[in-house]
Amino acid sequence: MHRPLPVQPPVVLPADIPPGVEWVTLPNGVRTLAYTHPQPGPDREPEPARQAEPIPRWARTTALLAPTIGGGIGAAGFGISYAAPGVLAMADALWAAAALIAAGTAAPLLLRAGRGTSHRGGPVQHITQNITANGLFGRATGTLNNR
Repeated sequence: MHRPLPVQPPVVLPADIPPGVEWVTLPNGVRTLAYTHPQPGPDREPEPARQAEPIPRWARTTALLAPTIGGGIGAAGFGISYAAPGVLAMADALWAAAALIAAGTAAPLLLRAGRGTSHRGGPVQHITQNITANGLFGRATGTLNNR
């Protein structure tokens, strides 16, 4: 049968004990070194309890807004990733519309510039029409002027 030798506590000299550490006896009778909390005595006044400093309003506002702003940026990125194909298609449609407008503006100008005179070589004929009527349901009369 194995019988272990009793464990001898290490020898500690008082000069080796750091401040705040003392020999204490535990409830089971074992003496050991432990950190102790100094008790205020007659020569020592207790330290005043530290009171929490109030949090500045700007820090509280920033702390509350940070997750909201971060979530908004994340949602915007998510939305842009889904909208990118549509945005590219819209850009192509806008370019097509711009080309259509340019072609629609240029074609009449080119046709008018090439048609300075009539096809027979004479001046261009202008027809004016003047129509007048009395009242909403009155009979209308008019004249045509050939110039």
